[in-house]
Amino acid sequence: MNSLTGPARLLTAASFVLGSTLPATAQTPDASTAPVRGQVLDGTTNSPVPGAVVRWLSAPTEAATTTAQGTFSLVRPAGSDARLIINFLGYQADTVQAGGTSYLRIPLRRSAELGEVTVEGRAPSYSGLTPTNTQVITSRDLTKSACCNLAESFETNASVEVSTTDAVSGAKQIQLLGLDGAYSLLTIDNLPALRGLASPYRLGYLAGPWIESIDIIKGMGSVVNGYESISGQVNVRLKEPDKAERLLFNAYANDLGKFDLNLNLATPIGKKISTALLLHTDHLGQRVDRNQDGFLDLPLATQYNVFNKWKYLSGKGLVTEVGLSALRETRQGGQMGYRPESPAGFYGTTQETNRSTGYAKTSYTWPGRPYQSLGLLLSGTNHDFTSRYGLRTYDGTQRTGLATLLFQSILGTTAHTYRAGLSFLHDDYHEVYKTGFTYPTETPAQRYAREHRNRLEQVPGAFAEYTYQNARNLTLVGGLRLDRHNLYGWYLTPRLNVKYDAAKNTVLRLAAGRGFRTANPIAENVGMLVSSREFVISPVLRPETAWNVGGSFTQYFNAFGRPATFITDYYHTEFGNQVVADPYTNPERLIITNLAVGGRSYSRSLQAEVQVEPAKGLQAKAAYKYLDVKTTYDGQLLPKVLTPRHRLFLNLGYATAFDKWRADFTVQGFGRRPLAHAPGSGGHLHGTGESTLPYAPRYALLNTQVTRAFKRFEVYAGVENLTNYRQANPIQGAYAPFGPDFDAAMIWGPIYGRLTYAGLRITVK
Repeated sequence: MNSLTGPARLLTAASFVLGSTLPATAQTPDASTAPVRGQVLDGTTNSPVPGAVVRWLSAPTEAATTTAQGTFSLVRPAGSDARLIINFLGYQADTVQAGGTSYLRIPLRRSAELGEVTVEGRAPSYSGLTPTNTQVITSRDLTKSACCNLAESFETNASVEVSTTDAVSGAKQIQLLGLDGAYSLLTIDNLPALRGLASPYRLGYLAGPWIESIDIIKGMGSVVNGYESISGQVNVRLKEPDKAERLLFNAYANDLGKFDLNLNLATPIGKKISTALLLHTDHLGQRVDRNQDGFLDLPLATQYNVFNKWKYLSGKGLVTEVGLSALRETRQGGQMGYRPESPAGFYGTTQETNRSTGYAKTSYTWPGRPYQSLGLLLSGTNHDFTSRYGLRTYDGTQRTGLATLLFQSILGTTAHTYRAGLSFLHDDYHEVYKTGFTYPTETPAQRYAREHRNRLEQVPGAFAEYTYQNARNLTLVGGLRLDRHNLYGWYLTPRLNVKYDAAKNTVLRLAAGRGFRTANPIAENVGMLVSSREFVISPVLRPETAWNVGGSFTQYFNAFGRPATFITDYYHTEFGNQVVADPYTNPERLIITNLAVGGRSYSRSLQAEVQVEPAKGLQAKAAYKYLDVKTTYDGQLLPKVLTPRHRLFLNLGYATAFDKWRADFTVQGFGRRPLAHAPGSGGHLHGTGESTLPYAPRYALLNTQVTRAFKRFEVYAGVENLTNYRQANPIQGAYAPFGPDFDAAMIWGPIYGRLTYAGLRITVK
């Protein structure tokens, strides 16, 4: 599901999804009363101008500020003479005649007196325009921490948690609304990506310097991007060929011996074509065991990653974008003495991934009708990996193809907009899971069926989405899609988002919808492979279905004489069916089966956050989150393992004039979280409630970073986990990893303690 936009952004929703731009003005019925919408562009580069102020000449108090895409929406006041004034620092002010036109495309000329001026605004993190509850992590936010990859991009954000799945392999996952990352749709430039078998290590497959911004959307959102989103969407916007720095070089190193190198190159090729080449490599070759348990604190790892984007702008409504990427990664974890070529009785994990993707996005916008466009999106992925966890091997291949045809237009006026389209998803999965043991009673056919999990999904679908916006205070987005799954039949997915501006600075939102997805039980529980637990998987797993209902309250106000934001939201997710991984019932087994008939599985998430600027240059945000996530295990409703009920968050950021010095300080507090009993310990006593569950203690993590900026480069240094806090004994039974009580999956805190790092960024605009 893509990020739905408010009145000012709605006309550019197709350009978000299809990479298009909006051409010239158009007449619409009832234009004399319809709000004026448009886009402000740089007259030289034809790129959007965000932050420009648009106001009526006869009613200067009626004003709007252009969005990041340069778009605006302005209500026509009574008695207006239909002339607009557009101002922005570094450009010459302009006055244009709106007349009966409801959409304007306004080029601004740069000011000759000022020359080249770069202005960086600090817009609110929570958008007041989108009908969905959307938080934006900007490129500036991404420099507040090391952000070597996507996993580290959420460290200064309260909505998304990143957790480590186990103490050996280094796999990480995100949590949104208390649910694992598999339930949130991860998209790259609004195309579904890094899904299925890529989920265990996907947060390391996108380099931080490649990212322009990240949109975090809570709730179901739109039907345009598919049916799989249940808890929300994380949309990663990568650097654009026609807007990115011509050169960006980033080098990073830490005291564990890891280094990262990134090189972004972007250049125009003629007037209509531009390209960007994004390169990344990282390497950790030093064996580190700070807690002296005989295991590597972090796996040895090497990655090579390349992404190439091409963009074509015809200037006559046709836009095409093509992208190709390739990745190779190797990992090795386990005991200090483990060597893959000669294990010699040591416990180890290895993982090798080869991944390639390609996509093409083409859109056409009708001349004179900037609200009407047709787009075709095509993408393909080949993901192949081999891995070893002690005596177990887990190999897999996923080949995915996705095609979407999307049309957008209006019904009468731009107050009524619709999108409709067709989609087709092809997923071909091949998994081989071997435990290293054979059973004398099983036949070769039975053994093959136990070790091989093959699945071919082919899902044609159709969708439609209608948006109403009354130009004052109400936006309503209703969507419906119908998909025909070749294995599971028909699925209907309704979704609704409503935004109501109760007052000038008060925004209320409601969201409701349904989602479904097919689980990948081994890939989504890969952390449990680093234990002696035996995987017991039901032979008949049904698709997961869930309803999500919630809303948010946003208040913009002034504190200390500066803009501030308060937002609180609540979401309830109720599963109709869930593929439940039960670690409680039998500590020697991980039982994976459908949610029991009459059982419940739900997540309740409440979050409150405030963002203020107490002094010039000092930004502060604090948040509290409450999670109630429970599932029925063997007839008893118990909390989800490793999910804390309470979480606190504080971030302070200070910048001197012209951003020469920047300093950031982040505190994350985690409440007690339930653990599963270790293998061999006897397990949970069913019928006794939560009283016999072990719990991890409360703790806090403190991170800080300082950046010094020069004309063309920056140097930064930071410390993670300032207090050197560590989880005691993260690996149970480390002395005998092939024994019956080995467990490295109950990881809830840091393993290696304090981490220091330093880096360099060189930028050429």
